[in-house]
Amino acid sequence: MNAPVIPWPRKTRELRNHHFDSTIWNDFAFRGDDIVIATYAKSGTTWTQQIVAQMLFGGAPALAVAELSPWLDLRVPPKEIKLPAVEAQAHRRILKTHLPVDALVFSPRAKYIYIARDGRDVVWSMYNHHANANAAWYAALNDTPGRVGPPIEPPPADIRQYWRDWMDRDGHPFWPFWENIRSWWAIRHLPNVLMVHFNDLKRDMEGEMRRIARFLDIAIDEARWPAIVEYCTFDWMKRNATQSVPLGGAFWDGGAETFIHKGVNGRWADTLTPAECAEYAARAEQELGAACARWLANGGAENLDFPS
Repeated sequence: MNAPVIPWPRKTRELRNHHFDSTIWNDFAFRGDDIVIATYAKSGTTWTQQIVAQMLFGGAPALAVAELSPWLDLRVPPKEIKLPAVEAQAHRRILKTHLPVDALVFSPRAKYIYIARDGRDVVWSMYNHHANANAAWYAALNDTPGRVGPPIEPPPADIRQYWRDWMDRDGHPFWPFWENIRSWWAIRHLPNVLMVHFNDLKRDMEGEMRRIARFLDIAIDEARWPAIVEYCTFDWMKRNATQSVPLGGAFWDGGAETFIHKGVNGRWADTLTPAECAEYAARAEQELGAACARWLANGGAENLDFPS
């Protein structure tokens, strides 16, 4: 019998704005063991990069994760600089993307880990990220060559207004949220895709780490396991934030420890009204369908609802 033909995703569009230059993937040469960590943003990206890197390198406290795991589709530095630097990496590469699947060149040879988080938690984390950004951050995103579309502006002082804008304008002022979740959910059944949820990392980090290691075919040195786990805890990452945050946190007031903020969920619960929470839940189900909305809200492998 012939093996079933897998309908691999195909790139159908480009996304370019103050952050993105998706065209870099068109020129990227994949290797057979590449790892791609994908999220919408503020969903556990840096945490997962730390987990993968620490398991891959056997627990290394001085590991400069932000340097060895670049955000490929961030448009600064430009692809003319970034691509040769990534090509020169001799280790197993760990790449980061915030693109939806249809704006990404998808390789059957790479392995993809997608991390998701409730949209309300995303917004509260994003607000901290945005509100503490400094002049250097705005200059890099707004004043460098290659920006497409309007600049990114400082956030409103009221987080409620930030939430309202994000809901009403789908991810404003960053990029659309629902399509990102939808696009990765649609390919969750592929053999080289692993779906991870922020809640599950919080509930059982060690269990999720071992699940990720199995998926990536990383052999765990059990003698090093306690150190590997320690280097992936939130407290350790907060104390050593300059190693895992881009440019050591130079783009944020308060530095790298501002970027790695609280790592907790539910901070919106004291701000959003029951009606606003109900509005969000209804919107999630409308945009994603009941199964995906349930997984996005709760995590849990039992909620991944793989198609038969």
